[in-house]
Amino acid sequence: MPPKAAKAAASKAASDSKKPAATKTGAKATSKTAAAASKATTAKAAKAVKKEQKPAKVDAKPADKDKTDDKVDDKTEDDKPETNGVAANKRKASETESENEQDVAVEEPQPKKSKTEKAPRAAAVPKVKKSAYPEIGKKINDAPTQVLDIYVFGEGTSGELGLGSKRVGGKKPIDVKRPRLNENLSAKTVGVVQIACGGMHAVALTRDNKILTWGVNDQGALGRDTTWEGGLRDADKADDSDSEDEDDTGINPKESTPIALSEDNFAPGTKFVQVVASDSASFALTEDGRVYGWGTFRSSDGILGFTENVRVQTRPALIAGLKNIKALASGANHILALDHKGNVVAWGCGQQNQLGRRIIERNKMSSLVPQGVGLPRGKIAKIACGSYHSFAIDKDGAVWGWGLNNFGEIGVESNAGEDDAVILKPVKITFLADHTVTSIEGGIHHSLACTDKGDLFTWGRVDGYQVGFELEEIDKVDEEYVIRDERGAARILVKPTKHEKLSGIVAVAAGTDNSFAISKDGKAYSWGFSSNYQTGQGTIDDIHVPTLIDNTATRDKKIIGAGAGGQYSVLIGLAEDVPATNGEVNGAH
Repeated sequence: MPPKAAKAAASKAASDSKKPAATKTGAKATSKTAAAASKATTAKAAKAVKKEQKPAKVDAKPADKDKTDDKVDDKTEDDKPETNGVAANKRKASETESENEQDVAVEEPQPKKSKTEKAPRAAAVPKVKKSAYPEIGKKINDAPTQVLDIYVFGEGTSGELGLGSKRVGGKKPIDVKRPRLNENLSAKTVGVVQIACGGMHAVALTRDNKILTWGVNDQGALGRDTTWEGGLRDADKADDSDSEDEDDTGINPKESTPIALSEDNFAPGTKFVQVVASDSASFALTEDGRVYGWGTFRSSDGILGFTENVRVQTRPALIAGLKNIKALASGANHILALDHKGNVVAWGCGQQNQLGRRIIERNKMSSLVPQGVGLPRGKIAKIACGSYHSFAIDKDGAVWGWGLNNFGEIGVESNAGEDDAVILKPVKITFLADHTVTSIEGGIHHSLACTDKGDLFTWGRVDGYQVGFELEEIDKVDEEYVIRDERGAARILVKPTKHEKLSGIVAVAAGTDNSFAISKDGKAYSWGFSSNYQTGQGTIDDIHVPTLIDNTATRDKKIIGAGAGGQYSVLIGLAEDVPATNGEVNGAH
């Protein structure tokens, strides 16, 4: 779950004070699949923290996070393995005790001097250095293998589109109005099998088990060093039409180009099955159900931290205490993990009760420790997140929701519309009780879902066309399910409402205030806020209703999923000449 989007949203916000305000929101993405989880670790001494920019109010229209928001505080050694602080300390203590015992064992009392020959001393016991990681466990997750085409569009001035730093064929890598095939993620040479969109960064998993990252790295979200000396270019050269490289945009190439994380960050032999991205952090799930993570979580006060002991995790670290994880889901600043028994744990920022447990201010750092969510034990089949709210689908098909509900984004009537309305603990969404939900996602103040019958439902904030209904259509909805402002204009659609004009929907995705629906025949539809071209419709005007994305790049392609960040989006298509695999295809998450 940025000042870049704020740029485009500024004029819109001026005319409509009720539209979402500036906070970078959690990235979402969709398709059908996989599993995942995350990790944490100790870091080196802190660098001076640059001024922090507090996120704007949660109920305002999100734009983006200032790229110069907060510099990394704690840095870890570049390519050395890292583990969670507590676990590492325990291992160090244990190792030290073990080594001391060995020393005592070999330091026997010395015999008094004697003219007779001394007895030979016992040979020193060799000290065995313990591994920084636990052994690779039993395989419980399968990695996706279907190679994908990745089409990008929207804002790109911070490198979030992954198009690099230079013009290609005369086209800029920023402000892409319609879906463009990203050649840096070529199906033939790179082979992306899954992608995740964060607020202003993205993460991809490849068929050869590499994790690629690109976009904003101010708080370690990319998990690698992106220091670049070319940022301060001479202004005269930049304006000189005879410049040596007229195609250079001045964007940091180390951030704007997808680059793989070093294998040295992970236990030897680790295989990945899923990646997810929040606003300022990234996580990867392994084949044996463990989770690695890097970056940080933020609260309304700025940086909250990555763990209780680490403020910003600049390199991938193993998350202590997580095992047998089957799937991950990310909000703007929180993570859900589903284990092999059907139980859910959550961690991150819990200010809006998105963790499903009450967080007391004086103990707020405890929210960074994964803990169980109060759901039916052993019964959860799927998990999903909005920016500040969460969802779970149980094995009986019931949908549960909790977290922020000030725009009715959870889909329950309780306190919807109140400024600080939250659902403290998971509750069943009774409006969806008669439907079998197969995919569900949330934006900052709206949500959407599709069912096994191909029906699309949307609910939440309506004044920016987040739910994809014209206002006259909302007027036809039973008044008890519509909350209006003081002028009588529709503001919130509390009840999940079916889109009668769409059918055959198999996947959904949500950005901050825009959405996507994918049909079984491979077509993509978008709607909502579009000030940065994030709908892919070639306009900065709001898209009122679900509208087919139709352009040359995607027209004859089979689209299977979508993903959305703060002010950019992606479409995921089946790569040509690459055979489909058995089972569900893992696209975006």
